[in-house]
Formats: sequence, C-alpha cells, structure tokens
Amino acid sequence: MNDSSGILQELSDRFPEAIVSVQRTVDQVPTVWIKKECLRDVLRYLKKETAKPYRILYDLSAIDERVRTHRTDQPVSDFTVFYYLLSLERNEFVRVKVPLKGEHPQVPTIAGIWANANWYEREVWDLFGILFDGHPNLRRILLPPTWEGHPLRKEHPARATEMGPFQLPEDKAVAEEATLRFHPEEWGIQQRSDDVDRMFLNMGPQHPGTHGVFRIVLALDGEEIVDAVLDIGYHHRAAEKMAERQSWHTFIPYTDRVDYLGGVMNNFPYVMAAERLAGIRVPDKAKLIRIMMSEFFRISNHLVFYGTFAQDVGMMSPVFFMFNDRERVFQIVEAICGGRMHPSWFRIGGVAQDLPRGWDKLVREFCDYFPARLDEWDTLVMQNRIFQARTKGVAAYSLDEALEWGITGPGLRACGLDWDFRKKQPYSGYDQLEFDVPTGSNGDCYDRGMIHVEEMRQSIRIIRQCLDNMPDGPYKAEHPLTTPPPKERTMHDIETLIAHFLHVSWGPVLPPDESFVNIEATKGANGYYLISDGNTMSYRTRIRTPSFAHLQMIPQVIRGSTVADLIAFLGSIDFVMSDVDR
Repeated sequence: MNDSSGILQELSDRFPEAIVSVQRTVDQVPTVWIKKECLRDVLRYLKKETAKPYRILYDLSAIDERVRTHRTDQPVSDFTVFYYLLSLERNEFVRVKVPLKGEHPQVPTIAGIWANANWYEREVWDLFGILFDGHPNLRRILLPPTWEGHPLRKEHPARATEMGPFQLPEDKAVAEEATLRFHPEEWGIQQRSDDVDRMFLNMGPQHPGTHGVFRIVLALDGEEIVDAVLDIGYHHRAAEKMAERQSWHTFIPYTDRVDYLGGVMNNFPYVMAAERLAGIRVPDKAKLIRIMMSEFFRISNHLVFYGTFAQDVGMMSPVFFMFNDRERVFQIVEAICGGRMHPSWFRIGGVAQDLPRGWDKLVREFCDYFPARLDEWDTLVMQNRIFQARTKGVAAYSLDEALEWGITGPGLRACGLDWDFRKKQPYSGYDQLEFDVPTGSNGDCYDRGMIHVEEMRQSIRIIRQCLDNMPDGPYKAEHPLTTPPPKERTMHDIETLIAHFLHVSWGPVLPPDESFVNIEATKGANGYYLISDGNTMSYRTRIRTPSFAHLQMIPQVIRGSTVADLIAFLGSIDFVMSDVDR
C-alpha cells in the first residue's frame, strides 16, 4: 500500500474504532474502510482537521457487491459507498469506503461537509437505491421521477431486449408531463416576496445557451435571478451500465461519446486504468502519440468553446472562423486515426495503428499556421470592449468556493491556482515535456475564457515537442492482454489465430483488482475507476466527469445576477451534457 503521506496511519491512530480494514489495490491509492457510524467524523477530520487537508470531494459513488467473487482484504457487504478525496498540499488522493448491508441500506449524508456532495448522493440514490440520512432533498436526478428501480443494481436489466417493448398510452403521457411541472415549494423557494409575485422562467431544455438538453428553472424578481433549480438527465445514456456488458476493448468507442468534443481524450484514462489492472507497460512511441493526439483534441474542444462563448454574448463572426480551423484539426485527426470526432483510436496497450507516412508534414504545417490565428482572434474577441464588459467581473467565484464545489480544469486555474494534473501527477510522459500552466486572478467569465485561449498556445508547444522527438519503436505493447495480435501473423500458426479470435470475440480477461486513473481532460479532471472481477467485462466502471461538478455550482454563483449574465456564465463553463449525464 502506497501511504507516502502517512494518512492511513494517521487515521488508525485517531479513529481506531472506526477502521474496518485497509485495502491494497493495484492503483496504489490509499484505501480505508470505515464504519458508517463514524463516517462523518472521519471525513470532517480529513477535510478540516488534518495538517494537510483533503479539501476536495473529488468523487462519490457506489458498488453493488452482491455477485462479486474476488474481494480480498474487503469486509462483507451488499453495497459499498466510496469517497475520493484530494489533498492539494499532499498531492494525493485517498479512497474511503463504507460497507453496507441490506436491500436498501442507509448511510449518513455529507452534504453538510462538502456542498457538492448533494448531487453525488442524489445520483447514488437514483442509480443504486441507497438512502442518505439527512440529505436536504433526496430525489432522482438522472432518471424520470416515475422510473421504477435503480439501474446500476445488478438485478436491473442491462439491455432493451431484457425488457418489454416501450409503450406510452395517453394516461401515462399525461402523468409524465405532470412530473415536469415545477413546484417551487419543493425546493424551498418562496413564490412571493414583499407582496410581489416572483416569476418562474423555464430556460431550456432546448435553449441554445444551455449547450444541450439542460433545463434551468429561474426564480426572477424583475431582472434579478433570486434562485435557480437545475434539471439534468435528458441526455442520460447509462454509459456506466453499458460498461458491465461490453468487453474491455469494445467499451472504448463508448468512452468517445462521454465528452463528445474530447475525442480520444476520453479513451485516455480508461485504457490507462485497464493497463494498470493488466500490468501492461506502454511503449514510449505510443505514449507520445497519445499525448499528441490528445492535445489536438484539446485544441479542437477549445475552438468550439471559444467560438460559442463569443456567440453567446453576441459576437457572430468568431464561431465561423474558429470552426474553420477546427476543420483543419480534424483533417489531421482523420489522416492519422481514420475518424474525426469519435475515432476510438486508443487501445489497451497503445494505439490502433502506427503513424502514417506524411503525418509530420501535416502537423508541422498546422503548428506554423495556428499561433497567428490565435493572435488575430485575441484582437477580435478578448480585447473587444463589449466582450470584456459582458464577461469581466461576471459570475466570479473564489478559490475556496471552487474547491468546495469540486471545480477542476480552467475553472479552477482561473481562480489563481496552477493545478494541472499533467504537471502535478504526470502521466504518459507529460513530465518529459515543457509547457506552462496559465492562471487567472479573478475567477470570472473573462478569466475562464482567457485560460482556454492560453491552453491552446501551450498545446501547440506540446505538439511541436512530440513532432520533433517522436521515437522509433512499436505503437502498442507486446503483451498477451493488450490488443489482438497483428492480422498478418494470424495465418502463420494456429495459436496466433486462436488468440486473435478470442481477443476479437471475447476480449482479454483482466486480473481481479481495482484501478483508478485520472487525467487533465479538455474541461477539467476526468477519471475512470475500473473494478475487475477476473472476467472479460468490467464489474463496475465509474466515470468521474468534470462537467457534473461544474454545473452543480451554477445556483450558488448566479444568484443576484441577471439572465444575460447567466448566459455568459454558461458559455464560460465549457460543458457538454453528455459529460454531465453520461
């Protein structure tokens, strides 16, 4: 167990009666099991009392343990609720687990300790049926209120063919529509203030400013936003449930669709988590190829952000210019990967193919072309007085607020903290590359936009280094659990043919263990937590996305502002709803 900071020993000394056991995992994240009666005390200590506190609740979810067979060093439980905490001072995660028994177990809420626990606990109740005692408003968040069952429980069907045909008779349609009616008293919002009736405005779920199927119910006093209630789940596609019925390889294309603007960046943490489970060492060339293609998709994502952010506050031309250069990025991606937005190109152990002839010419031309365009747009957008008036000082939040709500990526760096996982916890060779981490100082809409622009400049620096230092060697690992053997070898001997057939049809069997990998994705920190039960499919796949945490903060920041400010704020967050709902 990697307990370099000594936190497990510290907890054992402070709470000897609370510790059930300590678990060893292949990812080396310090993992401790806590009695649920002591949970709040332990978590409060980790956040506020230990010398180098774990201020960020990075993730919170659950596991249905009832049909799992390999559980070494783990207490008996029907369900497990786990908490990922991040200490910036220690530069370390800690994983706290709580064993639960029963059909619908209960665990104390921690919404009073971390503000962002609210949505995470609602998600666990929605998908697992685990109750959180004391939660301020425990109700479904991703699924309709009329949904029956909890989909991430093992007894819930995983395929449509396991269920009857969908039917929507008129009475059911009427009932479903009634559930969408907003009742402010259910959210603690008063309809009258100082003898004035407040107006309630539905923004979305088809409003262009919401950047996807996302609904915000605004309580307005004239132009001022008094409160806001967020309604997500319209885009929910059950990615974590689908991971339980796909082989380790065949789930890779599903990851592309989580942040549908991130492309292969979505593959990155998933394949690295699987490689950690299997003990696969990726060749240096594959590592650098992965970095190069990920940075191309960072640029692609940020171009969409840049253009639509400007459009949200009234500028019409920039989005056309930036989408034109995004097309140049996709031409390079297509030439190398064979696909554009969703190439699903990374593989467990490396990448799908070697770099094609002429790739370096395409990349060099783009690196020479693009910086001047960024300078041109800086004059067009960032230095525009109207754009600055609409974004400077708007929807600002402090560093403490950002940490409390689990904000990562450009939103966190806009508050002045130079936290980038590529620097702090480098992976795939980022520690061998030179680049800067841009930061802001005001935490407002303008600074969040500025960070995105500067990140594109740094991505060009990284891509140039990949171009100039691309090593020779294989593009995937020579390991029996990695991608199938090359097709040309399958006709030489029967063993290779059988291995190829089994890899393509069933996929590899990964050793039973748990693996968590986190990366600096396009919109913030993105992590995959994979649990293998020694099978060809994942037992549990948890996808931690940045957008889910970022949206939850909207009401806190936007109260007292106007609807026009809300549009600017939404544009500055850089989110997509598939990243929220998964």
